[in-house]
Amino acid sequence: MIDSLKIYIPNETTSNSVGAIDAHKAISKLEGIEEVEIIRNGSWGAFWLEPFIELEKQGKRLGVCYKGIDLSQLKTLDEFLSDFESRSPFDIRDIEFIKKQNRIVFSRIGMGDPLDISFYQSNGGYDALRNALSLNHQTIIDKIKESGLTGRGGAAFPTGIKMQTVSDQNDSIKYLACNADEGDGGTFSDRLIMESDPFSLIEGMTIAAFAVGASKGYIYLRSEYPLAKTYLKRAIETARENNFLGSNIQSSGFDFDIDLRIGAGSYVCGEETAMMESIEGRRGLVRSKPPLPAINGLFEKPTLINNVVTLATIPPLLNGSLNDFSKLGSGKSIGTMPFQLCGNIHQSGLVETNFDISIGEMVETFGKGTKSGMPIHAIQIGGPLGIYLSSAMMSTKLTIESLQSIKGSVGHGGLVVFDNTVDMSEQAKFAMEFCSKESCGKCTPCRIGSIRGVEIIDRLQKNKSSKEDSILLNELCKTMEATSLCAMGGMTPNPIYSIIKNFPNELIEK
Repeated sequence: MIDSLKIYIPNETTSNSVGAIDAHKAISKLEGIEEVEIIRNGSWGAFWLEPFIELEKQGKRLGVCYKGIDLSQLKTLDEFLSDFESRSPFDIRDIEFIKKQNRIVFSRIGMGDPLDISFYQSNGGYDALRNALSLNHQTIIDKIKESGLTGRGGAAFPTGIKMQTVSDQNDSIKYLACNADEGDGGTFSDRLIMESDPFSLIEGMTIAAFAVGASKGYIYLRSEYPLAKTYLKRAIETARENNFLGSNIQSSGFDFDIDLRIGAGSYVCGEETAMMESIEGRRGLVRSKPPLPAINGLFEKPTLINNVVTLATIPPLLNGSLNDFSKLGSGKSIGTMPFQLCGNIHQSGLVETNFDISIGEMVETFGKGTKSGMPIHAIQIGGPLGIYLSSAMMSTKLTIESLQSIKGSVGHGGLVVFDNTVDMSEQAKFAMEFCSKESCGKCTPCRIGSIRGVEIIDRLQKNKSSKEDSILLNELCKTMEATSLCAMGGMTPNPIYSIIKNFPNELIEK
C-alpha cells in the first residue's frame, strides 16, 4: 500500500444517483490503484456535496465534491491524485453544515464501511448490547423511560411506555417489528441509517427485544429501497456469524433473530396495523383498534413496533449518551431529532440537532435558502399529510408541542421547501389525490371522500370565490378527520386546512 492511502467512495442511494457508481468504476480501473485501499462508505448526509470522495493519508482525511465530474478520462492513480489536489480538498467535518449539528444517533454515518463489523465495534458498536445483557430487563426499560425518548415516526408516543406495555404482557411469545416503510416524501433518515450504519438498527432491535422478552424480530422494508435491502441482508448475516443474533447471544442465554420482509409499494402499510397484516401475508388493510399491537399484535401476540430511527437511538442512550440526550429540550421534545431538508433547497441533506431549532434557522443556516434563489413561499413539515407553513412563520420552533399547537406534526422530520412560484391550490389538490391513490379502501370517508375532495378543489381552482364549494370542502374535511379509520384519511385535511389559513386567497377567496 502507498503510505496506507485510502480512498472513500460512498455507496448510498443519493450519492449513487448523482455519480458515485460511475466514479467508483472509473477509479477502480486506474493504473496503480491496486496499491490503494478503496472503502465504500456511507454518506455524511450532506447530499448537496454528493458524490463526496475522500482520501485518507497518514490519518488525515480530506474530500472533494465530484458532482457532474467525469473521471473516466483519467488513466493512472497519479493523474487522479493530481486532479484531486487541484480541487481544493477539505475536511467535511469542518463545514458549518456538519459542525453545527449534534450527532448522537448519526455519529458514525459516512465514516467507514457500513458492513465492517470491526469498524462498528471500534466506534462504540455493540458496547450497549453487551451492557444491556448484564442488566435486569426492567432496568433497561427504566433507562429508556428516563431518557424521555419518544417515537421518531409521527405520533411521538413515549418509547419506554410502549416497551413497558409489551413487557407486562404474560405471554411466552412476543415479537418486535421495525417499521422501515419510510414512505413520506422528503424523508430519508431511516434509509440513511440502513445504508450507512445498519448494525446500529440491529443492535437497537436486539436490546429492545431483550428488554421486553421478544425472541423474533421483523424489519418491514419498503420495496423502493433495494440498496437498503442488500445492506440489511448482509448485516443480519454478519451479526449472526459474530453471535450478535441467533441462539445464546454473546453467551447470555438470550435468543433473538431478525427476518427481513419487503413491502409491495403500499403507502398505507406504514400504518402499524396494515404493516402487521402485510407481514402476516395478507393485503395491507388497516385494523380497528383496540386491541393495541402491544397487547395483541403480530400473530395475535404482544408486539413492540418502532421505526428505524427510534430503535437506532437506543444503543447510544445505553452507551453513555443518556444524560447528554435527556438534558436537551423539554416536554415530549427531548433529545435530538434528524431533520431532513429537501425540495427547493440549496443545501439538501440530513441534520441531527436539538428540537428547539426554528424553521428559519434550519432552512437558512443549514439549507442556505432556496436552490432557485427565489424567496421561500411555503414549507411542508411531516410528509404529504403534513401542514404547510408560510414564510411569515419561520420563527416556529421545530418541537412536537409547537407544531401540535398549530394542528401540525414533526412526523418523521421531513421539511420540503417551495419558492414563490408554487401553486398552493395544486398542493391542496395533491393531498386529496395522494389519499385517493394510497387509501387501503377499507373505510368510506378515506376511499370516497378523497375523490370528492379532488373534484371540489378542481371547481375551486376555477372559481375561488364559490361559497358553496368552500363550505362543502370544509364539511368534507371535518367528516374525513372525524370518521376515517386511521391517520391516512384523518390527516388528509391537515394540509388543506393549513393552506386555507396560512395562504389566504390561494385556494379560497375570502
